[in-house]
Amino acid sequence: MTGIITLSLVPLRTNHSEQSEMCSQLLYGERVEIFETHDRWCRVRNFSDNNTGWADKKMIHILTEKEEAELSQAVFKRVQIPLSFGETAIESKKILLPGSSLVPFVNDLQYQFGDKELHVNCSDLVENEVNGNRIAFLAIQFLDAPYLWGGKSVLGIDCSGLVQVVYAMCNIQLPRDANQQVEYGQTIDFLSETRVGDLAFFENDEGKIIHVGILLAPNKIIHASGWVKIDNIDAQGVISSQTGEYSHKLRILKRIIL
Repeated sequence: MTGIITLSLVPLRTNHSEQSEMCSQLLYGERVEIFETHDRWCRVRNFSDNNTGWADKKMIHILTEKEEAELSQAVFKRVQIPLSFGETAIESKKILLPGSSLVPFVNDLQYQFGDKELHVNCSDLVENEVNGNRIAFLAIQFLDAPYLWGGKSVLGIDCSGLVQVVYAMCNIQLPRDANQQVEYGQTIDFLSETRVGDLAFFENDEGKIIHVGILLAPNKIIHASGWVKIDNIDAQGVISSQTGEYSHKLRILKRIIL
């Protein structure tokens, strides 16, 4: 059984309870496989990144066989700005669409889910050239967004969520968590050899990857720590603009766009 998200954001939790930790979020248009149920909860796998967790069943539009078949032929276009707005066709209700939300098109028309047919500003779906400068431009649009563990939108986002969403807006799908993202791309030996849009990963005292950010220059990084901000970085790690002290220990540099 599969479903699709027709709400702006749906919490993905580690267990089948409202009190359970939010480990991620599902964005509008993301499809899920439902492989376990518990009362009103579904354990799902996000087709976009294979991330799994529990979501409230009423927040998922369960696809009929007909809808599944039609969507298998659809072209999904991603929202290319941090926050867009859709409008339902029948009742003209507004809906927020976070950056990298997926809008399905069938035969060049936005797909209709009963009364949830959307009209989205087409300029918000226009794809641009994918390069490091585009990654940096999009990341900067999230400046001052509050930190939220498991968050994937400008309304609240965590470090790996920022990286995943920004790259997804450029149609590059990365895993959800920093310790998974570090497995991708080409290793860069020195900060002086990095380019705009490269990723920097950071470790804790046990050597586990716990943080990630996007390089704007060899000495500048944008990352989510308390909020999305720009800090200085050197070979040792991130230098907090608030305290002047090191806040994160640099482990490895990666280039995703070769």
